[in-house]
Amino acid sequence: MAHTTSQPSAGFSFTRPIVALGHGIWAWMERVAEANSRQDQVKFLQSLSDKELAARGIRRDRIVEHVFADRLSA
Repeated sequence: MAHTTSQPSAGFSFTRPIVALGHGIWAWMERVAEANSRQDQVKFLQSLSDKELAARGIRRDRIVEHVFADRLSA
């Protein structure tokens, strides 16, 4: 009597390194796009008058902190 088991292959996959590289490149591109977007937001806020910034509840010396608040709190 023979016993047969079915297990997923844990061996080498030729596509795994290619997929990992693709994920790495995609993550890098997302970080670049996010950084550019935040940089644009800082430039925009810096172009506003002090009165316009005050209406948004932002002080001029806190613009960068405001834009990157989610990153700085972690």
